[in-house]
Amino acid sequence: MLMTFRGRLLAATFCAGALGVALPAGAETLADAVAMAYQNNPTLQAQRATQRALDETYVQARSGWRPTLSLGASASYNEVRIPGRAAGAGLDRNGDGIPDRVAFGIFETNSSRIGLTFNQPIWTGGRVSASVNATNADVLAGRENLRRIEAQVLTSVIQAYSDTRRDTESLRIRQEDVGVLTRQLQESQARFDVGEITRTDVAQSQARLAQSQALLQSAVAQLAITRAGYATLVGQNPADLAPEPSLAYLLPTDPDEAYKVAGDDNPQLRAQLFTEQASRARIAGAKADRMPSFALQATYGFNGPAIPEPPQSVLQGDLYSRGITATVQGTIPLFTGGLTTSRIRQAVERNNVDRITTEGVRRNVLQGITQYWSQLIAARSNIVSSDEQVRAARIAAEGTRQEQQVGLRTTIDVLNAEQELRTAELNSVSSRRDEYVAAANVLATMGRLEARNLIPGVPQYDATKNFRRLRMTWGWVPWEEPIAAFDQVTTPWESKAPVGRPAEPTIAPGLQPGPAVKPAPATR
Repeated sequence: MLMTFRGRLLAATFCAGALGVALPAGAETLADAVAMAYQNNPTLQAQRATQRALDETYVQARSGWRPTLSLGASASYNEVRIPGRAAGAGLDRNGDGIPDRVAFGIFETNSSRIGLTFNQPIWTGGRVSASVNATNADVLAGRENLRRIEAQVLTSVIQAYSDTRRDTESLRIRQEDVGVLTRQLQESQARFDVGEITRTDVAQSQARLAQSQALLQSAVAQLAITRAGYATLVGQNPADLAPEPSLAYLLPTDPDEAYKVAGDDNPQLRAQLFTEQASRARIAGAKADRMPSFALQATYGFNGPAIPEPPQSVLQGDLYSRGITATVQGTIPLFTGGLTTSRIRQAVERNNVDRITTEGVRRNVLQGITQYWSQLIAARSNIVSSDEQVRAARIAAEGTRQEQQVGLRTTIDVLNAEQELRTAELNSVSSRRDEYVAAANVLATMGRLEARNLIPGVPQYDATKNFRRLRMTWGWVPWEEPIAAFDQVTTPWESKAPVGRPAEPTIAPGLQPGPAVKPAPATR
């Protein structure tokens, strides 16, 4: 398997980071991680390029109203061989009715043509109008898909950030557990040496220490995996990550508000609405195939010999004829064998699919809000419960240890109390991670998890900038607009231009540094 030097370096860095080796400084706040992913994430960059490619389809559709100019050239050579005739009569090659004297010979001719052809559509029967409106809706749907991919990437970054902090804290808890159990084993061994406890107590301490060491190695491996996922999304390895900042400024106060915002701003739902508008415009395009079309064609060219015979020169003007032709071409479809009617039915059914799919997407969005909002409420309750569990387990562990000193508790009681405390601490760490990720998922489903709301100070990618640049790029002609207006107005089945929907205003202030949280001290 081939592996680049950079790949080997990253792999080594992940392992080194998991083992606690000093690493170069990375993203220390969630805002830094989001900013780097927003600027460098390959998935997001690829989607932006996809959107720019989609913008070109709008230009290609409008080219149906624009003229075309082509240069054509042709040359031909003709050779005629005339054999001798048994009767000795000549052939009438020049058509004057008198047989030629020559009964045998080779006759050669050549000709050439070069010319410019200009073609300008005048009326397309609504075909181009429908195509332009459909591609415009496709472009708008593509922008919403870009928003969706952006939300997915930012959600993944937030989850990777929270997972890294959770697994880092879990590793610290496991390390403390190993330290406490190591001291417990030393104490049990000393008490066994003086005859206070039995070999069973020492074996119990040894077993719990071995289990804790195995869990510590699993925590090290899990942190390495999490760090690798973080680096994949952000582009560099995490260092000491600051606590997650609050997302309360973006979260609604109740689920009804979340439903309303999601119905207006969810990118997947908005994209599906534009997709339905595009398929509706294509129905008009299919019906326009029944309409006639007219175009103006002009040709300017020269005809003459390709290779003049000596001593004539190719520069002699009298050898070549010049022609100018102007034509108005009209095409009226009369019978297509049912092809046009079939395409209309097909376009109608595809629009039906899009309309039905829109309702399905709307239901999925509402389901997502319900799911993530419920997870958010449950995680918040778990935080309160797990904090109380940690407080009570810490008191219980300390009390059990003191009671052991006076003979009221056994070694297994102390070990169980320590295990319950570590479990409570891990639950507390996991519940905070779950609450933050659930909040991010609620915002992503609502359509608010965007860089402009999280990192407003970072330059934002404008998906409309490239589209505006292409609107009047190379190929645009001044008479394109009146032809477009005439094509739309005079079409019986006029296709409506897609109706954009205003986006929700940016919500301040963006991600702020989170509160400093000190790790809980060990019980011993």
